[in-house]
Amino acid sequence: MISTEVFIDWFWANGITILGIIIGAFVAEFLLNKFVERIIRRLVPQGSGSKEAEEKRENTLIQVVGGTARVLLWIVVLLMVLSELGVAIGPLLAAAGVAGIAIGFGGQYLIRDLFSGFFILIENQYRIGDVVCFDQTCGVVEEISLRMTRLRDLDGVVHHIPHGEVKSVSNLSKQFSRVN
Repeated sequence: MISTEVFIDWFWANGITILGIIIGAFVAEFLLNKFVERIIRRLVPQGSGSKEAEEKRENTLIQVVGGTARVLLWIVVLLMVLSELGVAIGPLLAAAGVAGIAIGFGGQYLIRDLFSGFFILIENQYRIGDVVCFDQTCGVVEEISLRMTRLRDLDGVVHHIPHGEVKSVSNLSKQFSRVN
């Protein structure tokens, strides 16, 4: 059993640092969200479509870039906390590199999904809020990540579609739409 004195000594030596790292991470995440939003809104070219279409594209890019940046931030925070707890992170990083190579061979579909998602965003094929059809599945785009798109059809059913599986996309609400 750990005595109270040992715990208090550990807390003053390492616990305060860990607490500072976690609080700093939350502050960094807040600032990161504001920074990403401001940068994306400035970098997206204006005048390439309607104001609503530009806003949809900006919101989509903010969601994807912000989500990716948050994941990277929390990975760094986790490594810092593990280091403070006395875990040697050098071997963990080396093992992650070797595991990354092995996963890369097995994760070809994941890599295909990520590259496809990257080009969907760059080419502005569709955005959050657009009505699209993937092959036989149609619906409103609720969420886009680098790996997949989440659609909700007219019946309320949610479809998760990996980008690498999509052969054709029909955007029913981009620049032109009407009610039949």
